[in-house]
Amino acid sequence: MKITRNLLATISHPIIPLKDRRLNFGAKWDYTPSLEDAKPYSIAPRHELFINGKFTAPASGHYFPSINPATEQPLTEIAAANAADVDRAVKSARRAYDRVWGKLPARERGKYLYRIARLIQEKARELAVLETVDGGKPIKESRDIDLPLVAAHFFYYAGWADKLKYAFPGKTPRPLGVAGQIIPWNFPLLMAAWKIAPALACGNTVVLKPAETTSITALRLAQIFQEAGLPDGVVNIVTGAGVTGAALVQHPDINKIAFTGSTEVGKLIAKAVAGSGKKLTLELGGKAANIIFEDAPLDQAIEGIIAGIYFNQGHVCCAGSRLLVQEGIYPQVVKKLRDRIQTLRVGNPLDKNTDIGAINSAAQLAKIRELVQSGLAEGAALQQTQCTLPAKGYWYPPTFLTGVTHAHRVAQEEIFGPVLSVMTFRTPEEALERANNTPYGLSAGIWTDKGSKIFKMAAKLQAGVIWANCYNKFDPTSPFGGYQESGFGREGGLHGLAAYCRLD
Repeated sequence: MKITRNLLATISHPIIPLKDRRLNFGAKWDYTPSLEDAKPYSIAPRHELFINGKFTAPASGHYFPSINPATEQPLTEIAAANAADVDRAVKSARRAYDRVWGKLPARERGKYLYRIARLIQEKARELAVLETVDGGKPIKESRDIDLPLVAAHFFYYAGWADKLKYAFPGKTPRPLGVAGQIIPWNFPLLMAAWKIAPALACGNTVVLKPAETTSITALRLAQIFQEAGLPDGVVNIVTGAGVTGAALVQHPDINKIAFTGSTEVGKLIAKAVAGSGKKLTLELGGKAANIIFEDAPLDQAIEGIIAGIYFNQGHVCCAGSRLLVQEGIYPQVVKKLRDRIQTLRVGNPLDKNTDIGAINSAAQLAKIRELVQSGLAEGAALQQTQCTLPAKGYWYPPTFLTGVTHAHRVAQEEIFGPVLSVMTFRTPEEALERANNTPYGLSAGIWTDKGSKIFKMAAKLQAGVIWANCYNKFDPTSPFGGYQESGFGREGGLHGLAAYCRLD
């Protein structure tokens, strides 16, 4: 590890009296690169569809490239499924439900889920590397957050498989049938686990469509299903763009649609399934508010804000992209935040020292830039990390905007990038009004030393998930979901089971 020249010079002159030394502890340390070894984990040049327990070519013969967002280099070709492929996948899932999975004793279903969870643990390092290479997120996030949660969800729902009657006292839970599931690019493997694990535990079969830009780990998960001996057709994976998802939503033999993605697409799906009898859950966009009161532990709050918006590049739908600061501490918070983002390292996602990885795609990067420019045009002031971005790839430095009002687009629209909008408030009532002044209602954060204030605020915040003196903490036992244009239904916990059961 190398240290800055000024700090080294100060340490190397012992004749300077201790009281006169001025160590710059806020300076950024230069770490020697510590790259995760990706060589053992090869990526096949072409990935097929996973239907009826086998990898099969798409009916159209069409493939599209999967790009490494950190290098702009192609990683592999992904099969593009059309309506005929989706139909094959749904028929396969229906056969598996009618002949095998729907009749299998619940205890046996649980055994399969336990086996899958253990295989995920065994292959966690490989899956983390693939997730990072394909999606651009830092390896320490994929390795230390995503993969442990993926395995935990399969373990958790494996335990519930033979205990469903205890989950819903007085009710008789029955599976729905075939579930169509569509997941986004921000947490590809974790979102797959969120949806597949409870669906299988309840006795359903699945047709999953991963995001077009992040399909590799879902298809690697299909190989794990094969290794676990999961019966053919219980999980099918069809890859492709929006037309593939639309074919899945519109298929007449689907009993349940679970979608995580944009609010715009969610509204279209809701219209498409209206009157069809299909059960529906939607986990859509968010514009979460982090509220810091004057009595908050400021250093802890700053770290929570950093974790909530920058460490995940703002790619989570519950990212705390609005910061509401009580006026009395506004100068302190802005200074601490400005100093802290200067220490964040942007670069190779496979480097274990990297804090901020690559943006998922060129289209997403363009959206981030456009929204930030709209904020500047509307009078906001820009604060950014002073760093050199890599020449290749899709990158955006950690950024926050001051002078933002609720009329600014950047304060109202989901940005999905490492950009924070900072605003002020005077009273708790004003904080509530500002926090709830959005069409979304997914999550929020409260920072204060007063427990009574936490409960009072939480009771009036219009958000499905509220963190107190922390942010972005997830657990498979805890339900997650939103209100208003953030969707409806819950994933995780007992609520996640209920979404895949018919309760008689």
